[in-house]
Amino acid sequence: MQNSSEPITSNLPRLMPKVERQRLHDTVVEHLRGFITEGVLAPGKKLNERELCDTLGISRTPLREALKVLAMEGLIEISPNRGASVSRMSEEEIRETFELMSGIEAFAGELACERITDQEVEEIKALHYAMVVSKNQNDLPGYYHRNRSIHDMINLAARNSALRQVYLSLNRRIHALRFRSNHQAPKWERALHDHEEMIVALEARDGKRLSHILHHHLLEKRDAILLMVRAEAEQPESIHQQGA
Repeated sequence: MQNSSEPITSNLPRLMPKVERQRLHDTVVEHLRGFITEGVLAPGKKLNERELCDTLGISRTPLREALKVLAMEGLIEISPNRGASVSRMSEEEIRETFELMSGIEAFAGELACERITDQEVEEIKALHYAMVVSKNQNDLPGYYHRNRSIHDMINLAARNSALRQVYLSLNRRIHALRFRSNHQAPKWERALHDHEEMIVALEARDGKRLSHILHHHLLEKRDAILLMVRAEAEQPESIHQQGA
């Protein structure tokens, strides 16, 4: 006879392992970052907690914990009276952030050429070839994520933890802008050319050359994004169409 104090489900098989609290937290944060990056949650959009909970299959507690993290990263804004909404960067914020990021990536490129291994260079080349395949298949998410991984690997190869933290913090704020700016094919072609030049500089361990390429690559990205943002301001409905 079952002890009345024993949980009623104690004899049932555990079909799935419990999700650790920290793992759930990190997963929710990552999903929400992805929604913002790919425009599922567009700039300025008010967040519906019930809808997000249903989409992610979670309760409001882990959602609200994740929203606090994203607010600290500057990706969302939380108002006591209006709730949470996706942050929208001003033109001045975009300009200043990309100017700073261009310097950070340029410095990382110099350090990477001093410290990168042959194996890491080969991994970056493999990512580049995969990015070309994504471009030929018109796969924007695949193209963007491989593009992003290349920049990330160069930063990691710099072997500087302080630089790494600044890079990650800034990059989170501009992921969505970088993603949306790649919707036009000519921009893909330009980015591919720049990445080919980056690989040549890495193979030659030419830090000055890679620094110069990355600096101008980021400033060109800044200019393209500012043009995009101004065009969207003139046609607000296009924000949702491009973010779909």
